[in-house]
Amino acid sequence: METTATGATAHITVRCQFCETWNRVDAARASDRPKCGKCGKPMLLDRPLHLNDDTFARTIAGSDVPVLVDFYADWCGPCKMMAPSIDELAREHQGTALVAKLDTDRAQRTAAGFGIRGIPTTILFKGGREVARQTGAVPKAALEQMLERG
Repeated sequence: METTATGATAHITVRCQFCETWNRVDAARASDRPKCGKCGKPMLLDRPLHLNDDTFARTIAGSDVPVLVDFYADWCGPCKMMAPSIDELAREHQGTALVAKLDTDRAQRTAAGFGIRGIPTTILFKGGREVARQTGAVPKAALEQMLERG
């Protein structure tokens, strides 16, 4: 079971993609396909979680596990090249990390707040704070090394 420094169970805070209700999920049970407390639909944590200006801060601050965020745009070729690696990381690190994506065209306020000038940019957050950053397309191994730092 994944635990925080205090010995308590680690949680992931996510908003249901169907009914937009906030849920606090036990990270150790993320692979059990937890359901939304309101609508009962599955919380799909085996794939990157799509964040926006409204969900970014609460998700990052409310998650006890490291959060790896891929800042991307749909039109970006290097972003498309990295997408399969981001998807694999989400599957492989389910419960030990949260992998998310933020479309910089649709979430300009958040992207600007982090000084995103080049995409793809990948930022690792731990305890709500940025702990590592990589700009440009990188292989999956480099992203795994970032996660190990978290």
